[in-house]
Amino acid sequence: MHYNSTGSSLWSEAGNRKALKAQETGIGMVAMAPSSDEGICKSMVETHGYECEEHTVTTEDGYILSVQRIPMGRSGGTRGTGTRPPVLLQHGLLMDAITWLLLPPEQSLALVLSDNGYDVWLANSRGTKYSKGHTSLSPNDPGYWDWSWDELVAYDLPATIQYVYDQTGQKLHYVGHSQGTLMALAAFSKDEVLNMLRSAALLCPIAYMGQLTSPLAKNAADAFIAETVYWLGLDEFDPRGETVVKLLKEICSKPGVDCTNLLTSFTGQNCCLNSSIVNMFLDHEPQPSATKNMVHLAQMIRQGTITMYDYVDVVENMKHYGQPTPPAYNMTGIPNDFPLFVSYGGADALADVNDVKLLLGSLKDHDGDKFVVQYRDDYAHADYVMAENAKQDVYDPLIAFFRLQ
Repeated sequence: MHYNSTGSSLWSEAGNRKALKAQETGIGMVAMAPSSDEGICKSMVETHGYECEEHTVTTEDGYILSVQRIPMGRSGGTRGTGTRPPVLLQHGLLMDAITWLLLPPEQSLALVLSDNGYDVWLANSRGTKYSKGHTSLSPNDPGYWDWSWDELVAYDLPATIQYVYDQTGQKLHYVGHSQGTLMALAAFSKDEVLNMLRSAALLCPIAYMGQLTSPLAKNAADAFIAETVYWLGLDEFDPRGETVVKLLKEICSKPGVDCTNLLTSFTGQNCCLNSSIVNMFLDHEPQPSATKNMVHLAQMIRQGTITMYDYVDVVENMKHYGQPTPPAYNMTGIPNDFPLFVSYGGADALADVNDVKLLLGSLKDHDGDKFVVQYRDDYAHADYVMAENAKQDVYDPLIAFFRLQ
């Protein structure tokens, strides 16, 4: 059984072992990845009996993003616009909108929200499989990959939110996971997009990364792996590509880094994933990102700060920012009366508890009745989108929070 040709063996080895075990025990078989001409609607939503629409959004800097809309639940009811509150789901790093559809329909957040009366919209960040379009560049052009999450904050997020707002004629709820929370927090700190939102739910919130415990991510940042890939002239960071896999294997051979389960070495020990979902995950993810984005995240890990991309060269920084060092995103700038739901896990190696506490410290003056913080001791980074008990443990409280806003 095998998932992708070049360089995927590192990712699929862990999956293969699980798949064989699953076959022995009769647990679910591996679903094959959709052929590239099939969008997310056809391959992941309509198959479960939900209506789904494919939309595209063009950002101010020319990226053409794929957005899916699930206008109503399986049980029917009133259609999208006007009657159902819209909610936008934004995936994390090296993922795409399939994040929200990996679990069975009665457990995956996108479909649970739909069945609960929401008009559900799924975002796909630039560079991922279904968002590779651009008005003038091709993914083979280095310029196509010249961005970090600063651009996701400045362009992708506002374009997508504006589009949903315009289409539905009402303010929306937002759900972010991982990098999807970083994008939102950075935008909120500058008081952007808030006028189009009712509330936000942040799962595994990432603002600070200086204390992350993932041995793989920590070693990669300390060894300047992303910078190495960048200097080699690879503008696209493809986790399944030969170069990245080679560098990952080098880190994996270091003492104290165990990559028998590559997912765990990134995310921390997830409590509640079954083996068939790991195979499902490996069929669709990980997705590419810009190498420049990985460099930006590595800077945050090494420095423990949340600033814009550092060109490390005073002249370059002056050119881009008009100052010798990159401007900081100030988390205390998030308006205290904006409704926030935050959920984080004790076993998360990427959104580490101590880093989340730094963020919560910046939010200490937030209005008590507009702020819900949930802590799950046994949850790690992937549990929030893949755990078999995530519906009752996280999604039900999240929906209850939305209903109050």
